[in-house]
Amino acid sequence: MADKAYLDWPFLEPRHRALESELDAWAAAHLGDTHGAGGAADVDAACRALVRRLGEAGWLRHAVGGVRYGGAGEALDTRALCLIRETLARHDGLADFAFAMQGLGSGAISLFGSPAQQAHYLPRVARGEAIAAFALSEPQAGSDVAAMACAAVRDGEHYVLDGEKTWISNGGIADFYVVFARTGEAPGARGISAFIVDADAPGLSIAERIDVIAPHPLARLRFDACRVPAGALVGAAGQGFKVAMATLDVFRTSVAAAALGFARRALDEALARATSRTMFGQTLAGFQLTQAKLAQMATGIDAAALLTYRAAWLRDSGNKVTKEAAMAKMTATETAQQVIDAAVQMFGGQGVVSGAPVECLYREIRALRIYEGATEVQQLIIARELLRALPNGE
Repeated sequence: MADKAYLDWPFLEPRHRALESELDAWAAAHLGDTHGAGGAADVDAACRALVRRLGEAGWLRHAVGGVRYGGAGEALDTRALCLIRETLARHDGLADFAFAMQGLGSGAISLFGSPAQQAHYLPRVARGEAIAAFALSEPQAGSDVAAMACAAVRDGEHYVLDGEKTWISNGGIADFYVVFARTGEAPGARGISAFIVDADAPGLSIAERIDVIAPHPLARLRFDACRVPAGALVGAAGQGFKVAMATLDVFRTSVAAAALGFARRALDEALARATSRTMFGQTLAGFQLTQAKLAQMATGIDAAALLTYRAAWLRDSGNKVTKEAAMAKMTATETAQQVIDAAVQMFGGQGVVSGAPVECLYREIRALRIYEGATEVQQLIIARELLRALPNGE
């Protein structure tokens, strides 16, 4: 059982502690364990089932904003998102993915959507009846959003989208996508807008399904004269970059929390291994080398957790958290990779057997160091924010 002393930190309120306790008990009773099953055989069906189950149990209420639209509160609660993702990731990586994408995929609607858009999409997301997706990356525009080529041209009461998106989580199973496309109001990032595109929109097709080392639904989308109503625009025209970054500022911190969940599970597995495996007349835990490694793992997790819940608390307090979220995401994902690698090493040959818990964790953590901004991009963001804070604003 993971050490839960962090729940008593002042970043969290009693309601957050109650939420974690309730979810932990529910997850133990109702979820499988993809960390020990080698992943689901039919990942599409598994994700659909998990979305329904999370919706029916009420957990997806925390992924949307607005009580009238089925949300747990009027605004997204970043600390709740983080606790949910950390807890789900510790139990079942695919469940964490299913929850996270409901939030990220509909986040722009929660934050910037019109009342009509919110009323149409968010209740179904909260109930697990509609699967959401966030379509930002392109073949030549991942970290560099300003290089986006997918375009949307106004045509009367419609916009016509042409181009491609790739690395789209939930691609192929989503009921709708929040798509970012160049509308040309200004050069670079300032000429991008966000649109809600239903999966059955004429001109939208799944160009390719993409298999990755930790299986989850992923695809490349193609837009070929895809017509959407002008009312599908999220926020104002030309404000898509702002919409995307604000959405990522919320959910980037939750990526750090998911990494914490994976790391805590790896530490639990390592502790169990170290105290049960005998070698040269003693358990692994009896060796100072093992003790040193366990100490490093636990200290790294606590350091990452402090950054994560600081960022979540700051955002919930109404502060801008671009720098803090980047610090949390970078530190938590890099630390989790190190913790999980150490756990694999502690298991020896058993650690690389396909389907072993630490082997599954090893595959799951790797993508978190890339998606929603690679570690190197987080470093650029942190440095940029530091330089902006100088008196001359360089």
